[in-house]
Amino acid sequence: MSKSIPSIIALAAGAAGISVAFLSSAGAQDQADTSSAKPLASAVFAGGCFWCVEADFDKVTGVMESISGYAGGHVAKPTYKQVTHGDTGHYEAVKITYDPDIVSYEELVHYFMRHIDPLDARGQFCDKGDSYRSAIFVGDDSERATVDAEFAADNMIFDGKVVTAVLDASTFWPAETYHQDYYTKNPIKYRYYRTACGRDKRVKALWGTRKAH
Repeated sequence: MSKSIPSIIALAAGAAGISVAFLSSAGAQDQADTSSAKPLASAVFAGGCFWCVEADFDKVTGVMESISGYAGGHVAKPTYKQVTHGDTGHYEAVKITYDPDIVSYEELVHYFMRHIDPLDARGQFCDKGDSYRSAIFVGDDSERATVDAEFAADNMIFDGKVVTAVLDASTFWPAETYHQDYYTKNPIKYRYYRTACGRDKRVKALWGTRKAH
């Protein structure tokens, strides 16, 4: 004997209720997974041409994003022209977003120092001027202590001649769109500039086998 229509409706309603409950539970699980995502950290480094600094850090496992921009100045929303003319007090800098479970701040500082010329007070490689000087922007006492320890070790190598600045973190202004990922958008021009500027040659001469890879 077939089931009555009311019985069929009741069974369908029960199945629908179970489906809704399952979907709600799945949604709650998704929300829990999202909220428990591990936090990322950020750091700002100035090492001359931000195209090159960005390219260097993008090779580091654990670095999730790098953005070229300007830091340390006194003008809001500075332009590249303003910064390179020395009117704003900014450094060409790169903001690094990284996963501290994969790479530590200490490792990033060490890596950065071995990809710049920390002895040049006038700029970096072929680029001279205030905006091309090297600096590390620290966000708290712990970061400053990490940088101080790295500098102490580097000064042992270079007889106290390290001139890279340690500055308090300030507003970071992203550079114009055409500067972002320049080394991937314009690989031929980028490689020519980097080679002609002598960046890698100078770094190798300074650090030799000490250079981090």
